[in-house]
Amino acid sequence: MSGVGPVEPGEGTSAWDTAAPEITPAPNPSLPPAHGRRLTRLYRAHRRATLAALTAVLVLAGGTYLYATRPQPRQPDTPEPPFPAQAVDVAYLGGHTVPPGTGPRTFAFEVLFGVETGPPVTVTRVSQPYAGLSLTADPRPPFRTRAGSAHTIVVTMQVTDCGKVPENAGLPFLDVTLRNARAIQVQSFILGSRYAHDLSQALQVACSNDFT
Repeated sequence: MSGVGPVEPGEGTSAWDTAAPEITPAPNPSLPPAHGRRLTRLYRAHRRATLAALTAVLVLAGGTYLYATRPQPRQPDTPEPPFPAQAVDVAYLGGHTVPPGTGPRTFAFEVLFGVETGPPVTVTRVSQPYAGLSLTADPRPPFRTRAGSAHTIVVTMQVTDCGKVPENAGLPFLDVTLRNARAIQVQSFILGSRYAHDLSQALQVACSNDFT
C-alpha cells in the first residue's frame, strides 16, 4: 500500500520542535568590572587628597616667601661712643711726698683720673707746658681705665731750668693724651686754684735763689 505519512528527519537535520540553544550576551566592555570600579573610587579619593596636600604646600610656600620678603622695620642707629675727653674727669688731690734720694728741685702731686661713661680710655701720655720742667707719671703711661673706675696718678716734676718756669703759675694745666674706641685726643686739664697755688709755691722753693 502506498500512502503519505510523517516525514522523517533526514540525516544531519533536527526536528522543528527542538528548542534553540540559549545565547549568553557578551559583556559590555564599556562597563568596568567590580574591582575596576573600586580602583576608580580609590584613585578619585587619592586624587582629592593629593590636590589638597599640594594646595596646602603652595599656600605655605607663599606665606613663607611673603614673611621673608616683608618690609623690615628700620633699626634705630647705634649711637657712637663719646669722645675720650667727654668721658673722663681729672681732679687735683694735693701734694705728694717725694721719696728719699730724689734729686734736688723735685716735687710731686696727686691727680685723680676717672672714666665716667663709654668704652675704656687709655692714657698714652701726661705732660705739662713749661719747658724748664720735666715730668713723670706713676703709673707710667700707657694705662687703661674702664668706665666707672678711677686711678690716682702721682705726677713728679723736676725743675731743669729756673729761667724757663714762671715764678707764679696763673692757670697751670696738664696735657693728657687720651684714646678710646672712637678717637685719640690731646686734652688740657686746668686743675684749679689749689693746684696753681701749690705749683707756684713748689717752684719758688726750688728756684728761690734764681728768682731772688
